[in-house]
Amino acid sequence: MDIFHLDGHPHIELCDLLKIEGWAESGAMAKSMIADGLVQVDGVVETRKRCKIVAGKVVSMGSEQIKVQE
Repeated sequence: MDIFHLDGHPHIELCDLLKIEGWAESGAMAKSMIADGLVQVDGVVETRKRCKIVAGKVVSMGSEQIKVQE
């Protein structure tokens, strides 16, 4: 499981997290993956592209996981 640090920010949008972590090559690809139901937040499929991910959340796609920390 990878760790993503918010570095003082209150949240990160889900589509931006996928881009930063390299799961998606572009914002459009990230949004498409989310819309297709491929991404889960805390084990639940998340289809909101700009869902605000805060510290303590775990984002997963397939066998990949990211835990978001402050």
